[in-house]
Amino acid sequence: MKHNVSEVQLKNGARGLLIDIPGTSVTSYELNFRAGEFLVPYKKWETAHILEHMVSAGANEKYPNRNLFNAEISRNGAYINAYTSYYSVAYVGEVADFEWDRVLRLQQISLSKPLFLQAEFDAEFGNIHDELISLSNNHFRALSGKMSQDFGFKVATDFERSKLMNNVNRQDLIKHYKKTHFTRNLRFVIAGSLRGRRVDVKRLLEELELPVGSARFKLPEEKAKKPAKPTFIANKTVPNIYLIITSQFNDIISQKDDDALGIARVMLTDTLYSKIFGQARDKGLVYYVSSGHHISSRVSEWWLSAQVLPDNALALADIVLAEVKKLQNGIIDETELEIAKQYSLGSFQRSMQTVQSVASAYSRYFFDGHIEDIRAMPTRIKAITKKDIARAMAKLFSQKVGSVGVLGGMDASIAQKLDEQLQPLWH
Repeated sequence: MKHNVSEVQLKNGARGLLIDIPGTSVTSYELNFRAGEFLVPYKKWETAHILEHMVSAGANEKYPNRNLFNAEISRNGAYINAYTSYYSVAYVGEVADFEWDRVLRLQQISLSKPLFLQAEFDAEFGNIHDELISLSNNHFRALSGKMSQDFGFKVATDFERSKLMNNVNRQDLIKHYKKTHFTRNLRFVIAGSLRGRRVDVKRLLEELELPVGSARFKLPEEKAKKPAKPTFIANKTVPNIYLIITSQFNDIISQKDDDALGIARVMLTDTLYSKIFGQARDKGLVYYVSSGHHISSRVSEWWLSAQVLPDNALALADIVLAEVKKLQNGIIDETELEIAKQYSLGSFQRSMQTVQSVASAYSRYFFDGHIEDIRAMPTRIKAITKKDIARAMAKLFSQKVGSVGVLGGMDASIAQKLDEQLQPLWH
């Protein structure tokens, strides 16, 4: 969708992006506070998460009954939600244009005037405990969390979080709220047909009744270390294995490398004719394989995941090793590269067809203030060369900080075998 982006600095210290998408009929927004788990002691890990629930959907000074508040804010079909991450607590919504100001004013009240009622704390405590137990049944999520711990990152698994929440009380939420919810700690993205209402949007955000506060919290220092051994989680209820291969690079990669890794993902796993997924399917080894890369505050990561039967796991690893090494060494067919770039162009076009998807494309802004040049994306994709892909893929393995993780009903020896077989990826 055609759009224009501008960054604005408000009088209260908040900063954000206004994205004008002419002709649209909805407004999408995210109000993002750097208030995540990194700001609390490990013992109090769930403080930010419980806080998010209480602020986003709890009672406030104008609506002391949370059911009445939620009925009012969503009465015309508005979608309202919130999320917590290691870095952030964020409040999001998508609303019809005819009521954008009404909903945002209600969102303001929930942010600035929460009551933190004990009865609601008790209710949300039970709801979140159920949520965490449900999430712990996601085997890829469980394995990924344990691997992150083995790489030295500060993270709690969902099962651990369900225990740690017993250390959190209502006063912890109030303390964390006062510590983090101030306007200089706020970044926002608002997208929609904004022509003629930019001034009103800015004024509404400047009326947010929160302290100005001091400087925004800095992102934590993070560094990956090579695990002492492959990660293994025994689960006798799982007849196959959940497999994750990951490699960490202790730095932030360039935009060119980021783009090149996106093309590499297409070539390796995105299609039925891709080098890893396609071959594995042709040989009847696995139903699905996915891969990708992720950038955090100080670390870039490449990963690949699959569910695979134990008897097929080593054969799948052979394909992974051969095809990743080819990309690292620049052994890439020019025709296949062009096909991958055309696929990426089409995928990019499809991914930008809603207001929310356009707003999401700028989510890195919350992370480090970077404003993505979305309009240049087609040109950037077309410019990627074999050398770019080889450089980026080699870089992500160059520090030799990588490992294998396995969850399933086998013993730990299968993780060791896969790790040994895949070690040439890092050499």
